[in-house]
Amino acid sequence: MATSHENPSPSSSSSSVVVVMVPYLAQSHLNQLLQFAHVVSSYNIPVHYVSSTPQISQVKSRALNPLHQLTKIHFHGYEIPTLPSLPQTTDPCSKTNNPEDEIRRNKASKHLREPVTALLRSLSPNARRLVVVYDVLMSWVVQDVVSLPNSECYSFHCVSVSFGLAASQKFNVPIGHFPSLESCYPAFLLDDIASQLKLSTSDFKAQSVHNSCRAIEGSSIELLANDQSKLNQKIWAVGPLQTTTDSKVLRDEDKCLLEWLDEQEAKSVLYISFGTVTTLSDEQIKEIALGLEQSGVKFIWALRDGDELDDLRNEKEGRRSSQVPDGFEERMRGMGMGMVVRTWVPQVKILEHPSTGGFMSHCGWNSCMESIAMGVPIATWPMQSDQPFNALLITRVLKVGVAVMEWEQRDELVTSSMISGAVRKIMASEEGDEIRKRAVEMAEAVKRSVEDGGDCRLEWDSFIAHITR
Repeated sequence: MATSHENPSPSSSSSSVVVVMVPYLAQSHLNQLLQFAHVVSSYNIPVHYVSSTPQISQVKSRALNPLHQLTKIHFHGYEIPTLPSLPQTTDPCSKTNNPEDEIRRNKASKHLREPVTALLRSLSPNARRLVVVYDVLMSWVVQDVVSLPNSECYSFHCVSVSFGLAASQKFNVPIGHFPSLESCYPAFLLDDIASQLKLSTSDFKAQSVHNSCRAIEGSSIELLANDQSKLNQKIWAVGPLQTTTDSKVLRDEDKCLLEWLDEQEAKSVLYISFGTVTTLSDEQIKEIALGLEQSGVKFIWALRDGDELDDLRNEKEGRRSSQVPDGFEERMRGMGMGMVVRTWVPQVKILEHPSTGGFMSHCGWNSCMESIAMGVPIATWPMQSDQPFNALLITRVLKVGVAVMEWEQRDELVTSSMISGAVRKIMASEEGDEIRKRAVEMAEAVKRSVEDGGDCRLEWDSFIAHITR
């Protein structure tokens, strides 16, 4: 992660600038803003990170950053009402939680408006400038910041720049047929996103920060930057935000995973994970298990149910145990072929390991960025939201992955033969070798961007110079 930098602004002291980070209540959003908090704090600027109490505990426990980085950030966890759980779908083909889970998350976030406003008002009198960096899905929560005379707003976008351009319908992004937003998002969430974007752009006139980089999305970033410049607005592409990890913070079970990887051949292991909000049906899990066994490829499979909003309630009530076929785990372990892991795993550590040769993923943007940065090709299996677009970006534009399933097949059970075919293609074929070569080349470009003088570091310096001007 970032080391301490000199303040690039010679005309002002950064100590008079205070930054507040307000992430959305989902792990991938929480993690991206936590990593950006580390970047900003590395320039010796005070950073306050705000969320609900369970989410603060969750994101800190899952962070791979050294402890001294966590202690440089001021965490503020607030209690919010626990909303009742709603029934989950029993559709055997279901790959994600019901939309009601996202409704709970969305409604819960609204309860942060009052404590966040109180925090901002307490920090404002002691700062020359109060900088609020907020997830665009939290625009409603931070809306009172406009009443503070020394405040500035910056919207943080956890999706790809290409997706943002395509969704706005302002530009043609060359990926072929663009999945309809209505097929990717529940109607209530589309309406909420539209209203929050309007609030952010029209009322706040916020400038924007994006977890992307020119090595991956150069043409899209230029399109957006040119469009925003007409409005006298700047954008910053500050990704990738986590390119190194600290092995000293690993748990014992994580060390066992990495020790097993140490024993495998280079690029021979497939990593499988579908993110933090996906809950697979038992029938779909069985097909994945059969497909992995049929492929003959070694694997690490992170098999967890999707996160609940209140993890304290989860610990008390317990979680459903995802079912693999009888004897599958024991057989795979006994053959030295693979491991099924049901706890949180250090994804970046697995992806950066030289034995990891592929990643079967739901194509959340955070996972895409991490995989590309590590040179690991992706077997795409989108589940919802921006993921169908990201899958097309990976397979058709960047050409660093293969499809397990197409979005048109989203209501069908993904069969073991589809899974094994995609796994063999990406892990053991000439086409897979070419894909991996492109992925490695792109990773080298990303690596150069985070070195001193690279595009990513220049974006960090530019953002810090701007807020400390």
